[in-house]
Parts: sequence; C-alpha cells; structure tokens
Amino acid sequence: MRRALKRADDGKTLDPAEVEVLLGASGDALTALMATAARVRDQGLADAGRPGVITYSKKVFIPLTRLCRDRCHYCTFATTPGRVHSPYLSPDEVLEIARQGAAMGCKEALFTLGDAPEQRWDAARTWLEEAGYDSTLDYVRAMAIRVLEETGLLPHLNPGVMSWQDLQRLKPVAPSMGMMLETTSRRLFEEKGQPHFGSPDKDPAVRLRVLEDAGRSNVPFTSGLLIGIGETLSERAESIFALRKIARQYNGLQELIIQGFRVKPDTAMRNDADVPLDEWLAAIAATRIVLGPRVRVQAPPNLVDLAECRMLLDAGVDDFGGVSPLTPDHVNPERPWPQIDDLAKVTAEAGFVLRERLTAHPEYLREPWLDPRLITHVEALVDPETGLANEAAMPVGLPWQEPDGGWDSVGRTDLHTAIDTEGRRTETRSDFNAAYGDWDTLREDVAGRTAPERLQGDVKEALAAAERNPAGLSDEQALTLMTATGPALDELARIADGLRKATVGDDVTYVVNRNINFTNVCYTGCRFCAFAQRRTDADAYTLSMEQVGDRVDEAWAAGATEICMQGGIHPDLPGTAYFDLAAEVKRRQPEIHLHSYSPMEVVNGASRTNLSLRDWLIKAKEAGVDSLPGTAAEILDDDVRWVLTKGKLPTSEWIKVVTTAHEVGLPTTSTMMYGHVDTPAHWVAHLKLLARLQREGLEKHGRRGFSEFVLLPFIHQSSPIYLAGLARAGATVRENRAVHALSRLLLHGMIDNIQSSWVKLGVEGSRAVLQGGVNDIGGTLMEETISRMAGASNGSYKTISDMREMVEPLGRPLVQRTTGYGRPTAERVAAAEASDGVATAVRKPLLPLLTP
Repeated sequence: MRRALKRADDGKTLDPAEVEVLLGASGDALTALMATAARVRDQGLADAGRPGVITYSKKVFIPLTRLCRDRCHYCTFATTPGRVHSPYLSPDEVLEIARQGAAMGCKEALFTLGDAPEQRWDAARTWLEEAGYDSTLDYVRAMAIRVLEETGLLPHLNPGVMSWQDLQRLKPVAPSMGMMLETTSRRLFEEKGQPHFGSPDKDPAVRLRVLEDAGRSNVPFTSGLLIGIGETLSERAESIFALRKIARQYNGLQELIIQGFRVKPDTAMRNDADVPLDEWLAAIAATRIVLGPRVRVQAPPNLVDLAECRMLLDAGVDDFGGVSPLTPDHVNPERPWPQIDDLAKVTAEAGFVLRERLTAHPEYLREPWLDPRLITHVEALVDPETGLANEAAMPVGLPWQEPDGGWDSVGRTDLHTAIDTEGRRTETRSDFNAAYGDWDTLREDVAGRTAPERLQGDVKEALAAAERNPAGLSDEQALTLMTATGPALDELARIADGLRKATVGDDVTYVVNRNINFTNVCYTGCRFCAFAQRRTDADAYTLSMEQVGDRVDEAWAAGATEICMQGGIHPDLPGTAYFDLAAEVKRRQPEIHLHSYSPMEVVNGASRTNLSLRDWLIKAKEAGVDSLPGTAAEILDDDVRWVLTKGKLPTSEWIKVVTTAHEVGLPTTSTMMYGHVDTPAHWVAHLKLLARLQREGLEKHGRRGFSEFVLLPFIHQSSPIYLAGLARAGATVRENRAVHALSRLLLHGMIDNIQSSWVKLGVEGSRAVLQGGVNDIGGTLMEETISRMAGASNGSYKTISDMREMVEPLGRPLVQRTTGYGRPTAERVAAAEASDGVATAVRKPLLPLLTP
C-alpha cells in the first residue's frame, strides 16, 4: 500500500495490480489516496481554464419507459406491464415534465428507460405499433425532437445498448448520451445467481462496444461504474482500466460516474449491504488517478448525506451530475436530490464554486461532437465565455430542422481554387491531434502488428490447387500464394491471367467518366485520409449545385457515360442533399449513369432523414442514382477498420448497405484498400467474404450485385496514420502482383471483372497486374483529388490516348465500356474519341500538392 501510494503521489503510471491495492485503502491510506486524487482533479480544472469550479446540470428526469428486457438483481426502476399505467409515457406526459422543468430553469432533459422492452414484453411491442413507431429508440428520437422544439431543454439520452447505426440516428437530436459500463466482470454476467445473469444487455463486451462506437462516432458520452454489486477489487481495477483505454483512444468519455450500490427492497439483492463509504471513496479516488486530470469524474450527491458530499469532493470529484428541482431520481427513488443552494454551500465550504453546466461539458459543445442541428439550441443556453450554462437563460422551444437554405446554404470554396490554383497550403488538417483519437493509445494497440514472412507451405501444391479449383483455395493455400516470390509468383500470375482470358477474354476495358468529389469537409476521422478537412481549413471546399451541374455537362460533352460522385461527411449537409445532387445530375444529363454514394454516405443520409436503409436507397434510386461505389470497405475486418478509420461504419453495416442496395436493384462495386496496418491474412478473408456475399445474393435474387472488384493500394505519403508512424509505406510491387492475381482466383465465378487503379499504381504497376489477372483499368476520371491529396503522383486524369499507350505493349485491345460492362453507343464513343476522353476544362496544368 505504501509503495502504491508513493507511486501515485509521484505521478507514476500505475498498473492494475497497484490500483487493486489502492482500491482497498482505508484510514490514513485512504486520506492520502484522496489527497492525491484531489491534486489531479485540481490540475485538470486549471488545465480546462476553470480552476476551483465544480459543475452540475439542472435537469428533469423523464422515465420514458420502465419496462426492460433485462433482469438486473438490484434494480427497482425496471418493472412489469401490470405495475405501470402504460408501457411508455405518452408525448403529452413527456412534454408536461419538460415544460415544468423549463419553467423552473432546468436545461437538461434526461431520458432514462429500460433496454429494448419490446423484445420481451408484448405490451411494449403493441404500444409502439399502435403509436406508429418501429422501436423504442425510434420513440426516443421522436420525443427528443419534441422536447427540443416545444421546450428548448437539451436531451441527454440513456437508452441502454445502442448499435453504431443507432448512434448515428440519435446524435442529431441530443448533445450527449450515456450508458453505465457498471463492470467488466464476466463472472457477474455469466454465473447463475450473480446480479447480471439473465440480462443480455449487461454483457461487458457488448457495453464496451457501445462505448467504443460512441467514441468513433464523436458522441459525447457519459459512462461509469457501479461499485459494490459483488465484483472483486481486481475486477473493479480491470473495469477502471477498460474505461481509461476508451477515454484515451477516442476522447469521447465526457464524464465518468462512480456510483455506490444502494440496497433496494423488493429486489433479489435486498439482503445485501450498501457499499461502505470508504470503499466508494477509494474507487472514486483511484478512478481519478488512473483516468488523469482531463476526464470529468462524477458522483451522485443524493447517494450520501449532505455532510458527506464534502468527502466526494475530497476524493477528486469535479462534477455532481444532474440535479433536479422537480423530478425524483427514478433509479434511486429513496434518495431525494439535495437542494441546489445547500449543495452550493457545501461546495463553497470545501473551497470551490458550484456552477451550472449544460448536458455536454464545454469542450464537447463544438464540432465534431455537436451536430449542427443542435447549435441554435445550445447557443440559447450557453455562456459563450466559459462554455458552461448561462444560468439566467430560460429554455424556449426552437425549431429542430435541417440547416436553412438547403444545399446552397453550405459554405463553399471552389475545388480548383482550393486545390489546383493554390496548391495544398497546410501539411495536415488543423485538428490533426484531435480528429483521429489519441495516437499514443493507438500505438499501443498496433504494437507488434507486422506483415508475416512468406509462409513455408507447399507452393507447388497451392499452385496445383489454383489450377484445379481457383475459387476453392483453402486459407492456407491462398496465404501461401499471397506471399509467393520469384518463379512461384510468376506462375501465380500466369494462372490468374489464363483464368482472366477464359472468363472475360483479352479486352482491357475502361470507362469514360468524371469524378465529382463535391466536398472534402468531413468529421468521420478516418486516420488514413488526407482528403478530409475541417470546414475552416484553408484546403476545405464544397461545390455549389451549379458547379456540380456544370461538371456533369462538361463530362457529357467529352463523351462520358458515367459520373462517379462522392463526398465527405459534411456536418452541415441537409438531409435531402444526396437526393438533390442526384436529381441535379439527371436534370443536366438524363442519360448519364450516376454511380454515387459510398455505404458511409448512405448511412449518413439515412440517419439524417430518419429513413431505413432500404427506404433511403429506394428514394436515392428514384432521384437518379443508378449504382453505388463499394468504397468505404477498406479492409472488412473490424480489428483493422477501427485502427484505420476510427469513425467509419463497421463491417456489418457495410455489408448491410451493399446487400440492401442489391435487393432494391442497385448494383455496387466492391473494393479493398490494402498495405497499411493489415496483413495478407486480412486480404484473403476480405476476398472470401466478398465471394460469399456475391454467392448468397445470386442464390437469393438470381443476379449478381457486385459488378467489379477494385484494388486500391494504400497511398501513404500524406496519410495521417503514416505521418503518425503507425502504418507502413504501402504495398510492395510483389504484394501488388500477388493480391491482384489472388483476387482473380478467389473471386472466380462470382466477380468477373478485376480492376486496377492507374492513379495508385502508375503505368508500370498497371502493366504488371494486367499480366496477372486484371481486365479493367477503371476510368478517365477527369478530376481526381483523393489519392492526389494523399500523395499519389500519377495525375488527375488519363486520356484515351494515355490508356492506349499504357496497354499497347501488352498486345491486348483497349475497349471502352459502360459502368455495367456493356458497350456505349456509337455517339458516345465518337464524342469520347473526339475529346480523347477528358473535358477541356480539366486539362490545365495542376500545381503539385505539398507533401509534409
């Protein structure tokens, strides 16, 4: 104990064993521990620019439903349908609570409810159906909007376990959300008789996933621990470190509640004892020390007597959480809230000032944490000098809506002004150290990840298997070939090229198309992306609707048959923007094929319009979208994706988008970006997953959903994750040859067209893979910015003459195609030949982008 206390006091990094010791502190040891925690807290307040300020939120408690599918042994909040007058509060009841709170100067509406009650209780399911809601979370979203619009209170949502997509749908209606971790103890979840047994939403892995998804999605999140429900000190220490890892990696845990267990009558744990005060104080102090000065640590003041609130402050607390002058604590109804004046007096006696805050702490009241649709609601209640609450402000209902003015209200700079004329003026985006999460924590995660050496499997056996049944290669055989070198690699390329010839012939195909990246403003936080900028950065741009339309007209005049249109996840993007852009493309040129919107954009659009993926895709199709690019795939393995992309959609969501698109008649491409923090084993798994999805779709719908597979080597030069020293410098020439050849083999019979990227590979690299299974070289593009901003040096467009020169030495014919691999009309071919496949407007010289 003395050693652990000394190391904590000296500011040394503690390990879980030392924290386990500190959690058992009592007497003089506890006093010393609390003193250290208090110093850490004070440093954090000074760093935040508000020394000596303890905060709280003036709130109302809205128990939207007390039904729950879980059976926690200590809970009195959850009940059965027969014990409540209705499964859910009605909209009128919700608004009545909120209006009364607004009249009393409250600024937060805390929505608390049971997890997914409709999955357990028929009464809940029936109520939702009759009210016109698909789920409890749909009702939560609707009521949050009503509260914003009719009372001005800021919702804080505690709906329990949420999926990644749920978070996207709820973020626009609430400045903050929360869910207690409680504990990481699997024993308390898995063993019969333990408090979380029989409660599916209390699986620690599930709850940790929610916290991670919230961080990836830039959602200010409240979490914490429930102390004294049967966990050991070792398990308690493990839980603290799990929270620290997430807090450091994503910076999204705005506050941690350390709550002491209180015995409730009529529960399975009614004969247990309250957690001893010393044990609770030790947990608060240890959490403060482990989490450090930046994270706000909270303890509910109503769980102790008023005189004991001073001890919470002594233990390192800097926030008292929500305190209501109107509604009880429905989770601990036997413990009334202290009067705010009394709490302020205790705080003052401890040498601090008590100040009201909003539901989100000051550092989270800005992009990317705060959705633009909530800005006016927050501005009405915030003190602009401190970021805390304007205590004199009274909430008033304000419209919750899309940014005024539609697409053309989005601030913009022309692409050629921002990129081509001036060059790239900044080395990295201005929020480099904040947008991507914590780089040091990420380094710990990726430490030891290396590409494996060449496998010592039987290369001859693997090559023979490739000849016999290319799509049936085992994982071991595929990995053996993926790491082949020398003559074995040459033989692999020969087999793949023979298969290519037998499948699609000798034609090398291409499409005359134009890329339109309508904005590079994006807050997703993909760590590989040098294209994305904050909207205030010098390199940020957003095209006007007229500029998009003009580019379409220029492309059509140059013989294009396709517009490929994608953009960043712009925070100000109106919900209908994707439909409006598609309609403008088709208004300008009705016959052009619109290949548009990545799965990430689809999810963003569906979230902003509150449509299901299926309904959104149908509306996009009606607006003019003809097919979707299967980008945003990167590597379809979440362990890799979360390192590489931080906030981009998980693998399961990518699959859901593309398979739903196929179901509604929208074909997609498929892609893989490789050569960064991945290994050949990931490439093999990715390819086999795509083959399986294509096979299942073919069996279900009688048609192929994926039209092609596009390989995208990682461009490293200006990539943030490379600049941070966490990714390698792209794939090698050998790897490029091998992965293109294996793609032909493993996708045989499922995806016929294998495309290489001249933007990323250049001329010689393209020729190499064209001799190893590739049959398509993509498009003329006319305007390429994403790879170029990452450091690619192969130009922004290729003329037909350039492509012909690239292919000619191979002795294979170059043939123009459509997006769906048909043949364009004679009129389109003639127009393309006349322009050489590139619009005159894009042929001006481009200044080189500066490379850091």
